[in-house]
Amino acid sequence: MLELIVAFAVGLIFVYIILKILSIPMKLLWKFLTNSIIGAIMLYVVSFFGVPVIINVVTALIAGVFGVPGVIAVVVYSLM
Repeated sequence: MLELIVAFAVGLIFVYIILKILSIPMKLLWKFLTNSIIGAIMLYVVSFFGVPVIINVVTALIAGVFGVPGVIAVVVYSLM
């Protein structure tokens, strides 16, 4: 009976460690995805005010990774 309890506890600790290791990349992926969506929305708002910005995957990723400075960089690049 004691061996069963120890094996169960070791299994729970192992599962916890694996889930903890996997949750870090998922948090980064979730943050990257939400930043990209927010960046695309910011680019859409900028283009709504008359700035000719082409919204595609690359510009959304630049705006998502770099945030507001990324949107400014895309806008400046599109005005050139």
